[in-house]
Amino acid sequence: MTTIAVLLAAVAAFGNAFGAHLQHGAVHATISDRKLGVRSQLRLVGNSRWLLGLICLGGGTVLHALSLGLAPLTVVQPLGVLALPLTVLLRSRESGIGLDRLPRSSVLAALAITAGVSAFVFLAVRSATPTAVSPQAAGTAIELVTVAVLTIGLIGLLTSGSMRCIAYASGCAVAYGLVSLLLRAVSQQVTSGRLADIELWLLLGMGVSVLIGGWLLQHAYASGPPDLVVACLTVIDPLVAVGLGIGLLGEADAVGPGTAFAEGVCAAVACAGVFALARYHPDNRGSGAHTVTPNGSDRRVTSVDSS
Repeated sequence: MTTIAVLLAAVAAFGNAFGAHLQHGAVHATISDRKLGVRSQLRLVGNSRWLLGLICLGGGTVLHALSLGLAPLTVVQPLGVLALPLTVLLRSRESGIGLDRLPRSSVLAALAITAGVSAFVFLAVRSATPTAVSPQAAGTAIELVTVAVLTIGLIGLLTSGSMRCIAYASGCAVAYGLVSLLLRAVSQQVTSGRLADIELWLLLGMGVSVLIGGWLLQHAYASGPPDLVVACLTVIDPLVAVGLGIGLLGEADAVGPGTAFAEGVCAAVACAGVFALARYHPDNRGSGAHTVTPNGSDRRVTSVDSS
């Protein structure tokens, strides 16, 4: 079952990468003056590129939900990092930049994120213990995540540039981390044939979290490049889910001190990669203005003479 869950989560990651890429282009083709206002958000609903991205994200969510019913959070959730290198590839291709021309700092940052989370998953597969999600644990998780999202959202309002992008993307990631825990609770009830026992407040909690997370995600797209947004999602989302799985569900009760230390190092490496990508990403370095191409991708125009 764990192998099937890993495969489903990997395919879901690719769906999320394509969805993020499509929606980012749609957002930047719709916004005015780099701001995502109410009118711009309403126009997105009629944008075919944005809707196709929504379908990709929805498909990824369904596959991810199925994988959560087959394996612990600490195994499934970190696999979302596979979306990052694909997003970087899609971004560079649409911008007309070959892989050999990508800045070395961005490549190293993406590799650090991928390696850190991949190693974490390898360790988690060998030590994580599947556990049930109790109503008490789900309620506590909702309370913790609510406080965290409100705090991070306030930081996003008070900052600008790449820090605003990171804040909004991080708030979305925290909300989606909660969705994964609630999805696991519902998936366990579905796979065990206890459909009548599904708590309505779990479904309501998932719905609210998805809406808030989606709202923050669109503002993150409007504030920075898609690979930075995906980097935050693919690292912070699993860290939140893993933290909830360890702290509330006891999935790491059988993990030894050595393994726990190694997992901590892997998580630190992945987080360092995210901040490196934020600092050294080409879209966040130097001066210049963004323009939007007809296909919906934003490009930086600088005043440097190429001669």
